[in-house]
Amino acid sequence: MFVPLLVLKNALRHRLRTLLTVLGIVVAIAAFGLLRTLVDAWYAGANASSSARLVTRNSVSLVFPLPISYAEKLRQVSGVTGVAWANWFGGVYVSERNFFPQFAISGASYLDLYPEFVLPEAERRAFLADRQGAIAGRKLAEKFGWKVGDPIPLRGTIYPGTWTFNLRGIYDGAEASTDTSSFFFHYAYLNETFRQRYGRSMDSVGLYIEALKDPSAAAEVSQTIDAMFRNSYAETLTETEKAFQLGFVAMSDAIIGAIQAVSYIVIVIIMAVMANTMAMTARERYAEYATLKALGFGGGFVALLIVLESVAIALTGGALGVLATFPLARAFASTIGSLITGFEVSRETISLQLAAALAVGMIAAAIPAWRAARLRIVDGLRAIG
Repeated sequence: MFVPLLVLKNALRHRLRTLLTVLGIVVAIAAFGLLRTLVDAWYAGANASSSARLVTRNSVSLVFPLPISYAEKLRQVSGVTGVAWANWFGGVYVSERNFFPQFAISGASYLDLYPEFVLPEAERRAFLADRQGAIAGRKLAEKFGWKVGDPIPLRGTIYPGTWTFNLRGIYDGAEASTDTSSFFFHYAYLNETFRQRYGRSMDSVGLYIEALKDPSAAAEVSQTIDAMFRNSYAETLTETEKAFQLGFVAMSDAIIGAIQAVSYIVIVIIMAVMANTMAMTARERYAEYATLKALGFGGGFVALLIVLESVAIALTGGALGVLATFPLARAFASTIGSLITGFEVSRETISLQLAAALAVGMIAAAIPAWRAARLRIVDGLRAIG
């Protein structure tokens, strides 16, 4: 009990200095956590992807469509147990600021391939029965206050005109990492309305999704699919769902790398500030340390006092920084809307924050503790704090 009480008294001796040091650590740890959460959210789609699904797109670019007739051929590929398709819509809800993913999908076949989208059976049946029906993720519905049965008007950008959908269901995620900020409706409705408005059918889709019987055969099945459409007017590129998601992430690798670097630079800066604080503290107490040594306490005990004080200050700031990360993350998520999904503070991020705070405390105290341990009694008693 003697040592913790002594550490506490030492930490509170210069309360303003300790308070400012703790505040600096809170800011640094919270900033570190927010940046790490941003990086995690950027990779959330890839990390949550299934190894049992393939994605097939146009080999030239995702902006070029594939014929709807490819669906039947894909179903005949050995190792494929299910085929669905999706088409990006790109509509505007009220304002351009209200961005969220919108896909025209193949209905039941698409939902069957994504069991992580948890939709009540009654709502699923209502969606499938209504050609103009749509479903939305829980996060998206809560953001705009949507309820089942509401009409959802979208102003088309790729497909001009006003498109009105009936919200027939709101899905939840089977896991915390599941995206619940997307909007889905029937591809058939898009295709038919396009034919009515422009006198011709689209008969093309943005991409196909294939379910695999054996995930370990993904490479072989991908090669088979691409070989089947080789030398056609719409050649394909087939890859795992994770590789497909990482393709988008790769476009911003430099930005993500910079964010990761900044997150660690913040910790290094606060470590330097903390080290300076502990060095000042130790110099002011040389006479006290010399007195302790004169009373029979060893250099290791003196060093321990400095290390424990530094770690206590750092962990206090670290714990408060972790607590501050959650409201900051919520505020940031509400600001960016659906631009980045899965913006949640993970356990790994919390562990990294606390580990960073502990490292700051330990490293900042290393040199002052070493000097205090080697301090000679006569030099310490001569010191003027």
